[in-house]
Amino acid sequence: MNIFKKKSIEQLMKSVERTDLKKNLRARDIAALGIGAVVGVGIFVATGEGAHAAGPGIILSFVLAGIVACLCGLCYCELVTMFPVSGSTYSYSYIAFGEFVAMIIGWCLTAEYSVAASAIASGWSGTLRGILQNAGITLPHAITTSPSKGGIIDLPAVLVILILTALLCYGMSESARVNDIIVGVKIFIILLFIVLGVSHIKISNYTPFMPFGWKGVFTGASTVFFSFLGFDAIATSAEEAVNPKKDVSRGIIMCLIVVCLLYVSVAVVLTGIVPYNEIVSDNAVPASLARIGINWGSAIVGVGAILGMISSMIAVLYGQIRVFMAMSRDGLLPKIFSKIHKTHKTPYIATVTAGIIAASIAGFLPLDIIVEFVSIGTLLSFMVVSFGVIYLRKAMPEIERKFKCPWVPFTPIITILCCLALLVSMREITWIGFCVWLAIGMLIYFTYGRTHSVVQNENLDRGSHSA
Repeated sequence: MNIFKKKSIEQLMKSVERTDLKKNLRARDIAALGIGAVVGVGIFVATGEGAHAAGPGIILSFVLAGIVACLCGLCYCELVTMFPVSGSTYSYSYIAFGEFVAMIIGWCLTAEYSVAASAIASGWSGTLRGILQNAGITLPHAITTSPSKGGIIDLPAVLVILILTALLCYGMSESARVNDIIVGVKIFIILLFIVLGVSHIKISNYTPFMPFGWKGVFTGASTVFFSFLGFDAIATSAEEAVNPKKDVSRGIIMCLIVVCLLYVSVAVVLTGIVPYNEIVSDNAVPASLARIGINWGSAIVGVGAILGMISSMIAVLYGQIRVFMAMSRDGLLPKIFSKIHKTHKTPYIATVTAGIIAASIAGFLPLDIIVEFVSIGTLLSFMVVSFGVIYLRKAMPEIERKFKCPWVPFTPIITILCCLALLVSMREITWIGFCVWLAIGMLIYFTYGRTHSVVQNENLDRGSHSA
């Protein structure tokens, strides 16, 4: 068998036709899904961490990271309008580079989304404990902390994932409505922080602006770049968009514009009201308001952080489920994962499986060790998308592109180089963890996926591989 065999456009669209997903998401819903994924833990945590690396120059760091994210977004927009299907980078790489590369990318995405959901749930649990403690309520250590920190299980983290999993099983339109509301509240909370803090800015806090020079600014950009990760989950919504060739690309652009403006504004206010070396990394935004005496504002922003993390979990769980479904539909994972519920029209088995995996990681495993390799899968997928735009311009020039990435091949090449720079800077232990995860994926492929692949078995009854 040719493990680099590519999927044809006809095969791709037939697999979409066989999947009975509801088409009820518009550009606004899709943009909210992306904002929900991106504006969560990052704006409340990474801003403080980046400020310690770059000083007030973190403002420039966010601008640089935002430029890279927007370049990635432009590449995504072109491929989404060419192939409006679930699976995101996995589906695109199947067409451009063949099955083996698609399996690697799909498996990378499962790591990214699963561990990201677990990490966010763990952060959500910690923030909830902090709010309750301020109200005089202390939960038992044994049921609110993972075994690695002396507890038995992080029960709040497990419960929040299971509740959101049930919501996603019930239906994406219902989940989208909940997410739209949460994202609206979250943006209001962030704007409230900006309004409350702007009058307390001290210009002296911006001096020196770049205490660690340009090296610090780039280090800060590397730190906060991960705050932008998650917008690629938008591409997994293509099959449920009312008009995927317009709504998804518009959703991506709307998401990135809003996110960039929010992040830069928060960085300006945060470093203006608190000296950069005194910012509390794990509670930067609420703590800064408490520092200037606005305790009620600090409490409201803390609640906003809780809501923000919920919408982030919805988005990354959604992305995980749709990648499972796409890989199952192609035979690379057992076909049960692409089974659609008769009433709710959702891939409920894939949803339950993704929720159980994420909840187990959040409840029992030491996230501080495994969470670092999440970003490797994301950056690799960004690079594949960028390569795909260049390759498909030559290989499939006849395919309609409702949105064309500007300045090809320069835009994709710059994106690839930026991603490479971030990959090279990662620690050795991160790469070891990633290689172990990748080895598990390769074992699944060579023992199951290769022999059950729909593309490899074109002459067999494809109905046995469909949802």
